[in-house]
Amino acid sequence: MFEIGPGKVAAKTFFDVEFPKGHVGIKSFDAELVDEEENSVPLYEAYLHHWFAIKYHAKDWKMLKIVPKNPLEGAIYIRNEGTCNSYILPAYWGLGGESRGTKSNIPDPYAVEQGNPSYVPIGYEEKWLLNLMVIDTRGTKHRKHCTECRCNRFNLPKNFYNVTLGIDGKPLSSNYKGGIFCCQDNLQCKLKKDFEAPTRKLALRYKITWVDWSQQQIPVRFYILDSTDRVRKNGSQIIHDCQSEFTIPPNNGKKHSHPHIEKANIPIEKGGYLIYGTSHMHTGVINATLYGQDGRILYTSKPTYGDGKEPGNEKGYVVGMSGSYPKPGSIKIKDGETLTVETRYKSGFLTGAMGHMYIYLADRLT
Repeated sequence: MFEIGPGKVAAKTFFDVEFPKGHVGIKSFDAELVDEEENSVPLYEAYLHHWFAIKYHAKDWKMLKIVPKNPLEGAIYIRNEGTCNSYILPAYWGLGGESRGTKSNIPDPYAVEQGNPSYVPIGYEEKWLLNLMVIDTRGTKHRKHCTECRCNRFNLPKNFYNVTLGIDGKPLSSNYKGGIFCCQDNLQCKLKKDFEAPTRKLALRYKITWVDWSQQQIPVRFYILDSTDRVRKNGSQIIHDCQSEFTIPPNNGKKHSHPHIEKANIPIEKGGYLIYGTSHMHTGVINATLYGQDGRILYTSKPTYGDGKEPGNEKGYVVGMSGSYPKPGSIKIKDGETLTVETRYKSGFLTGAMGHMYIYLADRLT
């Protein structure tokens, strides 16, 4: 649980969260934002920008009989099978405002294998963390712009651009107009004059379904593919350079502008049978499509926009992204195949847009 006030950003990481113990197969992982009474919180009050579940191996200090100053000293973070570089998009599960309306269940007999002791180094334990970003938009002057993390809508420190490092590890350019770096923990989106409301405590409520691992389960590998991945080669080495987010330029008031397309051609070292696919996108999205190397459509993920006030149907927000469950064996991605991620947004100035496609691949069908 965390505390947040009107216009504030809460960007939090919770370590060693509760997770199924033992050698298990995860079938689904769903989450939503709730208040102290465990009531669902609507997106127009507190916008769930994203949540991520990330695996790590922590030293087993009890076994080592050491009391550490920092329990995370020596921790090893285990990323998904996706192609992004270094620390970018490492999660095994995670969505955003679309969480309530996006499926996560993996069909039988497939599951995401976790807790296999043979994969955990001696002297370590497998643990999980939750990372989230929530923006309290109560009383804000520009609610939509706050959810986009548009920099000029926030009360930023005077030296913000001098001391803030971008995704490349370099000082943030003054041309950076919006995105996750303008939504750091405790930053303030500008409020309407004289608006007052109390701070409140919120929490990410999550539900995991699983089965004990057995020979009947078939493991799937999880990938996040990013439409901003600037793939290049250095000899035979493939170098990935995911930006995680992008800005859509203004359309200068044109009513019939073409959609903004963000596209990346991404080689996949190890392929497999496509079991399930979906995507993480933001408001303004039209769709996201994954293509095979021969141009065939592997699947398209489309948004559901809300048209009401109740949580899960908030008007104007993306409240779900469709998923694809192809007939088992009907779609196979070859080893080394280059996939194309294409995300489409409506034209018009938008900051902090994202285009992340999720795929689960299996090596076998039976």
